Amino acid sequence: AGETFGFEADATHHFFAEAINATGVRVFRASAGTDMSRQLLPLALKSLTRAQEHLLVLGRQNAIERVAAFLVEISERQGELRQVELPMSRIDIGDYLGLTIETVSRVFTRLKEKGVIRLLSLRSVEILRWDTLLAMGE
Repeated sequence: AGETFGFEADATHHFFAEAINATGVRVFRASAGTDMSRQLLPLALKSLTRAQEHLLVLGRQNAIERVAAFLVEISERQGELRQVELPMSRIDIGDYLGLTIETVSRVFTRLKEKGVIRLLSLRSVEILRWDTLLAMGE
């Protein structure tokens, strides 16, 4: 919820979005002469910041750091809850983080063994040690 995408610098669509659960899409079209820059600029900047952070995760972090950063991001998007519902499967998490499903599963197991998280189900994780997870994801 609340994701914004589709900001393009020209007439070509360079990116796509893939829904991972039930999704509604709202299209905003500005009529000629309408200045929506004050409303759109904060949304565009937030989207750009998230994209930059994701590139840093993919480019600089090892597998544990990537999964930790992912869990922190999901928790923050869900209101910084300690029990988070994963919106995607392990294979989709791997695709998002540039990891194999086996690596994602091993990292979840390692985080569980270290007492950082508790796996409540395949799609539900309880964060037991928030500060540790946050430090691991930086």
